Amino acid sequence: MSTIEATTRWLRDLQEGDAVAADRLIPLIYDDLRRLAARYLRRERSDHTLQPTALVNEAYLRLVNADDVSWRGRAQFFALAARQIRMILVDHARKRNAAKRGSDNVRLTLHADVAPLSDPSLDILALDEALAALAERSARQANVVELRFFGGLSVNEAAELLGVSTSTIKDDWAVARAWLRRRLGGKDAT
Repeated sequence: MSTIEATTRWLRDLQEGDAVAADRLIPLIYDDLRRLAARYLRRERSDHTLQPTALVNEAYLRLVNADDVSWRGRAQFFALAARQIRMILVDHARKRNAAKRGSDNVRLTLHADVAPLSDPSLDILALDEALAALAERSARQANVVELRFFGGLSVNEAAELLGVSTSTIKDDWAVARAWLRRRLGGKDAT
């Protein structure tokens, strides 16, 4: 059985209440989750207090304890893991900013495809707000950004997960990147 098939099997078993499935799932996904968390943290400030292991553990616990998820497979798991990791970082940034009462915002460096051309570093809260605004305009485009940029999914994987063609994903990705560049660069995004 391939890793993809085994992951899907254990996710479905987990959904059906098999307590052992979570233990079987960990070895199949841990290294990939840790790479995903490390990718996020490389974009954060150098003195960030979260470590990849802590990020993975928190995201994993949130995912395996989620009652409202209908597991379909590995790609969906990693898409949701990417969202959880992003939310953990956003929550962490909000707490840090609240504790400092408006002092320096938490900043991260984005991949050149998403970041504004003039400033590849931006506030994670600004990014979260921009993605929320994009989701209001186009939920699918926001999902494509989350899947491709944060989740590291390929065009094919994102297309399969969202049930659309690869050309639709490519188009959504291009439009969403341009919109985010304008929005995060401080220009009118409409």
